[in-house]
Amino acid sequence: MTTRGHERRRITVRQLPLIAIVMYVLALGAWVAIVWRWLPMPGGAMDMQMSDPGVPEAMAIGHGPAGVGLYLFMWGTMMIAMMYPSTVPLFRLYNGTLQDLTRSAKAARLGTLLGVYTLVWTLTGLLPIAINAIIPLVSVVGEYGLLLFGGVLLLLGGYQLSPYKYQCLDKCRSPFGFLMTYHRPGIQGAARMGVRFSLFCVGCCWALFAFMVVAGSMNILWMAIIAVVLSLERTVSWGPQLAKGVGVVAGVAGIGFIVVSMG
Repeated sequence: MTTRGHERRRITVRQLPLIAIVMYVLALGAWVAIVWRWLPMPGGAMDMQMSDPGVPEAMAIGHGPAGVGLYLFMWGTMMIAMMYPSTVPLFRLYNGTLQDLTRSAKAARLGTLLGVYTLVWTLTGLLPIAINAIIPLVSVVGEYGLLLFGGVLLLLGGYQLSPYKYQCLDKCRSPFGFLMTYHRPGIQGAARMGVRFSLFCVGCCWALFAFMVVAGSMNILWMAIIAVVLSLERTVSWGPQLAKGVGVVAGVAGIGFIVVSMG
């Protein structure tokens, strides 16, 4: 029995495309770097305050372009950890469309698609930086924390129940349908597909990440919870029902926070 089980595992690994293995390894490495706090941040070593709302953004803004660059590196690593696993099905299917190409040509197209996808998600980190430059989250949380959490939870709940969420979620849940509609040949085509798929992913998940920023963009517990939620939304048969459930819970919790803040 042991030998047969070993053989089955070996066959499964052999059948798994290299791009899928690479993405899982990169995601695991990103999680290790985050959990062990290996990511450099301006101002020196990371401490427990880095998980507080607005602290990473404030440190980045306070250290100018170098600080923003380090923050984007941190944010990009977080996106690799949280988004790569649920995106593997698309890359596996796309890999299957490249069977007639040479190994180098296939690697160039897969690398372009993955690179563009990662770049777009990394650049979304500019948004919390810009918002914190206008309204410092650290001071707002200290004074209006409950009201802020309530407002963001209401925003999350409303978006989770909106038709726009499900238009984007459908594209993320159906990589075959996405490729049937948006597949383009060549490296330029791979880049265009990377932009399109990234925008659908951002459209699907932006409200979850907005909540993560308010809860603390380096809060590992919330990162893990949100990563599980968005992965299940995109990969399991009951993903849309989960998305609606999250929306209802977030909306009720948001109303509760706002009521308490006004009491």
